[in-house]
Amino acid sequence: MASAAIARDLGAEREKRLALLLDFAERALVLVMIVGFNIRILPHYSESICYLLITVSEGVTAFMILIRRPGRTLNTVYGWSLAVLGTFAPLLVAPTHVMLVPSSVAAAIMTVGLFCAISAKIFLRRCFGIVPANRGVERDGPYKLVRHPIYLGYIIANVGFLSANASAWNAFIYASCWAAIVLRIRAEEEVLSTSPEYALYRAQVRCRLIPGIW
Repeated sequence: MASAAIARDLGAEREKRLALLLDFAERALVLVMIVGFNIRILPHYSESICYLLITVSEGVTAFMILIRRPGRTLNTVYGWSLAVLGTFAPLLVAPTHVMLVPSSVAAAIMTVGLFCAISAKIFLRRCFGIVPANRGVERDGPYKLVRHPIYLGYIIANVGFLSANASAWNAFIYASCWAAIVLRIRAEEEVLSTSPEYALYRAQVRCRLIPGIW
């Protein structure tokens, strides 16, 4: 019996150390990618406000991840792959100056998306992260409208940036991100479904991403 208890304690300690290591790796990767993205985008600030807006969006994401509190995450290759694809792939888009709509319209679309995403992050406070985890259930603000308003904001902002920087590459990047968002939502809700509090919230707010649709 004693040996079994010792083995459990050792297993729990290894799991705790792994979680801390993955938490550090996530934060370090976010910081490196954000710095690299800003270095690429910085020379274009004077060309359009869209570049400043996307920098603000990604910068807020990085800040929220760096200060967030740890939680029980989906520490699997699948969970991490979705997190990396959905979070870092948007940093691979490139300015093209091929506009499908006037710059002011694109900037307005991005502003709406950023407001949605940033307001949702503010309500989450230190519960924000990129890997699916149970860091508590938020019901206020934009979370009264859909269960994943941050992702909704991302998609709106992505559409705005793409409309001012059209290219097959940027379209491919964002399409990959949107597919990852759908899979991330399912993975996150798999983790959260173990919480009775989340089950109650899911019954109150039916739509995951798009109001009245899904």
